[in-house]
Amino acid sequence: MLKFVETSNYTNINASKMNFISFTGQYSKLTFIKRAIILLITISLVQACKKSDENNNPVDCGSATKSFVANIKPIMQTSCAFDSDCHGSGSTSGPGSLLTYTEIFNARSVIRSAVVSGEMPKGATLTSAEKNAIACWIDNGAPNN
Repeated sequence: MLKFVETSNYTNINASKMNFISFTGQYSKLTFIKRAIILLITISLVQACKKSDENNNPVDCGSATKSFVANIKPIMQTSCAFDSDCHGSGSTSGPGSLLTYTEIFNARSVIRSAVVSGEMPKGATLTSAEKNAIACWIDNGAPNN
C-alpha cells in the first residue's frame, strides 16, 4: 500500500532542512573567518617576536680584516669594560664581564646586535668606524688575532 505525503508537510520538512543547511553554511563561514583571523594574528605575532638575525643589520666590511688585539679590545676596554656597572670585572650586566677574548667571543652575537642597533654602550657613543669594526670582526668569525 502506498502512502501519500501531504504537500504542506513535505514543504515544511524541506523548509526545515533548508534552514538547517543554511545555518550550517553560515556557521562554517563564521568558523572559517575566525580561524583565518586567528591564523593572521598568530603569524603577525610570530614575525614581530622573531629573533633578529645578525645579518639584518648589514655592515660594509670592505677588505680590511679587523684584529682583536689592535681594533676590538681597545674599543671594548674604553667603551664597555671600564667598571662593574657596565662590563668590567664583577659585572652582571647583560652578558657580564667583557674583559677577555673568551668572554667577548662567547657574547659576540649579543654584542653585535647591541652595538649595531645603538643600544650599547650605555653612557658612551661609538663612531661608525668603531661599530663597523666590531660588526666586521664578528662577521668574520671573531678571530683571536
